[in-house]
Formats: sequence, C-alpha cells, structure tokens
Amino acid sequence: MKMYIGGAWVEGKDVIQVHNPFDGSVVDTVPKATPQDVQTAMASAARGAEVMAKLSAYQRYQILHKASEIMTARLEDLGRTITLEEGKVITEGLGEAARAQETITLSAEEAKRLGGETLPLDAASNGAGKFGFTLRIPCGVVAAVTPFNFPLNLVCHKVGPALAAGNAVIVKPATDTPLSALKLTEILLEAGLPPEGIQCITGSGGVIGDAICGDKRVRKISFTGSLEIGEHICRVAGMKKVTMELGSNAPVIVMSDADLEKVANATAITGFANAGQVCISTQRILVNQKVYGDFLDVFKPKVEALATGNPLADGIKMGPMIREKDAVRVNEWVREAVSNGARLVTGGTRQGTLHAPTIVADVDPKMRISCEELFGPAVAVSRFDNIDEAIALANDSDYGLSAAIFTQNIDWALKYARQVQSGNIHINWGTVWRADMMPYGGLKDSGMGKEGPRYAVEEMTEMKMVVIH
Repeated sequence: MKMYIGGAWVEGKDVIQVHNPFDGSVVDTVPKATPQDVQTAMASAARGAEVMAKLSAYQRYQILHKASEIMTARLEDLGRTITLEEGKVITEGLGEAARAQETITLSAEEAKRLGGETLPLDAASNGAGKFGFTLRIPCGVVAAVTPFNFPLNLVCHKVGPALAAGNAVIVKPATDTPLSALKLTEILLEAGLPPEGIQCITGSGGVIGDAICGDKRVRKISFTGSLEIGEHICRVAGMKKVTMELGSNAPVIVMSDADLEKVANATAITGFANAGQVCISTQRILVNQKVYGDFLDVFKPKVEALATGNPLADGIKMGPMIREKDAVRVNEWVREAVSNGARLVTGGTRQGTLHAPTIVADVDPKMRISCEELFGPAVAVSRFDNIDEAIALANDSDYGLSAAIFTQNIDWALKYARQVQSGNIHINWGTVWRADMMPYGGLKDSGMGKEGPRYAVEEMTEMKMVVIH
C-alpha cells in the first residue's frame, strides 16, 4: 500500500515489508518515510487544519457517520487485515473491526455535542453587567502515534475524536501494523473528509518520530505505547498538549469467597487474549491463601484448553506474538522466575512467535515477571493473607492502568475500588474490559489524559473564555 501525505497517495524510495507474525509471509509493503516526507505531511496538515476548523459540527458528524457506514460494509476485510498483520485470532480481529466502527460512530455523535458554558460573572464582586461564556476550538494539528496491538481501534480512538473536534490529524501507525490505518484513511477520504484533513505516514519511529512530535505545528499528541517511548515523546514535544496511554502489569485479586470457576474463566480470557499483548492484560493474579491451591486446580485446565496456532484457523484461541524476539523475551522471564524459586504450572514452551499460554505460581512479587510489564501470554500467581495485604500488593507497582477483584463482599469490593491506584477498576471480572464510550486512562506511569470519544474530544480542543463588558 502507499502512504497518504500532502493530499495524495505516494510511494517511497524504500519500502517496509509487513509480515504475517504466524508464518513470516509478506502481507504487503508500505513506504519507508523520510524526514522530508514528514515536512510534506506537516505543511499539508497545517493547511488541512484551516479547512477542518471551518467545517460545521454537522458536517464533521456527516463525514464520520458516513465513514462508520463504510466500515460496517467492510468489516470482514478490516478484521482479516488486522489478523494478517497483527496475529490475533480472526474472531478477535473481527471483534476489533466492529469496535472500531463503534468508536467512529461515537466520535461522529460527539461532533454535535461539543460546546461551552455560560458563567454567572455577576456573582463576582466586580462582575456587574458582565456576561461570560466559554468556547471550545480545535487544537489545530493532532499527531496520533499508535501501537501494533490494536492497529485499527486505537487509531480510531485518536483519529475519530480529533476530526470530530475540527482538527487535522497526522497518523503514524506502528511499523509492524500500518495496513489497518491506511485502510481507515481510505475510508475517511471516501466518506468526504477534506483531502488534507488527514495524513497517514508510514515508517520507523526512530527515523520520523521526533520530526513529527517535535514540530511546533503539532499542537496535540496522542500516544499509546511503552513508558520509555512515552517519556521520550514528552521530552521532544515541548509545550504541547499530550495524552499518554502507557504500560501496565495489571493485578487481579482473588478473595476467599470468590467463585473460582468464574475467576478461572475470566482470567483465561483476560490473561491470554491477543497472546497477552494488551495494555490491560491480567499479569499478576494475587490469590488468598485459603483458596490458592483450589484456584490453580481450576485455572490450569482452562489455560491448557487454549488452542494455539494459525490465527485464521477455526478453533484457535490464541495466535502468535508480533515478533519472535518478544516471544523469546517472555520465555526468558518465565525461566528466570522458575530458576529463582517459582513453579511452572503449565506452558513455558515456545516455537517461533508462538509462546504457549503459561501459568507461573509461587511467584515472589519482586520477580520481574510480576513487577515489570510482561506483555505476553503468561501470568504470575502469588499468595496473600487479607484484603489490606492484597491492596498493598496491587499498589506496589509503578503502573496503574487496570485492576480487578473477585469477591462477594461489598465492603472488600468498595475498599479495593477506593484504595487501589488504577484508572480502571473491575469487580468480578478480569482486567481486560473496555467499552469504547467510557473514560479510559491510567494513573502513575501508566499515563495521563483520557480516551473514549467524549473525553478525548475535550483533550483535543482548547478552551477560550469570552467576556462581554
């Protein structure tokens, strides 16, 4: 596929091969953008921002609503594209495509709801005869830097609100998974988006990332990815608005009164969906010592039933990791934990990019598999004595994106919700659950700002205060 910059689909002198993570075959190629391509995109986006700002809210709604209709007609192609370039099983690929369509629909609706408020200035000692109101205006140019693990929906969570708010947007998709973003760009243009309202530039973040994020014409950056890169972007960005959706090592607490069958079913899903390559994947399972052994007995067969293989094949529940080096890293962390006293319950093997779904028990919370972000198909199981210890263990992390508790005790549940340092709290489900309409974001090193179209639109606008004297 070609990239889209300067109002045109263009090729590059060099190309990047997009590989199927399962078998290594070449799915397609995309241009390898240069810093000069970034300058072309920037100049175009600056012009596009002027055009976008002049569109009425209803016109922005119409464009996004039409795009959602086109996406609905192309869900099968979009879902298959996601699976081919990212490796998640086809049911997950189709599910992501459907969610992405919903995200664009929600963004369309938010275009019609964006407004300000009136302020009672005569309530101030010097406010007699004054009338005040706020306006929300577009930031201008929004840079959307997106990850590989949700190559369509997370692009939509940035592009949809940016366009709904009247901005132009520059999309820099992950190098491993650019095809979904390029197809979304095609759809938006077909839906009537002004030609310079979007740029989709493909290439290595190491080559073009700083040129995008450091350019003063960019007024807002929305990034999803690792803490390391997020911190680098913040240093490069300077005085810009930023939204950062960063890492996690999400904890699940299993209290003594939990329904263990329900816990096992939920954590088998939330620990291993997309081969564990989800920011909010269940990574740490903290189990009350009274039910520790019983939980492992119920959990083990659930995980062993997860068939792995070709993500396009029927019956496969977990596909490959995005790159073999990531599977190697996960296996090294598992082996390191076992060599330091943890116990391998199941899994622990690897073949190429396919890493077996793995349970490691008796984990010391200070082990790397527990205290750092694994981002792979393995979970670390540890013991605790009481709710206070469970909360302390959950909070003993630099991250705070998603956390969960299983219990029938309302007091324990509410105490957990109030005291655990996490942007998302789940009661009686695992850590992986998100409705695209809800506010989504983390605490501590998991980031800043919120996604979800209603909330992202506000992050992608500036507020003006107007006073009539």
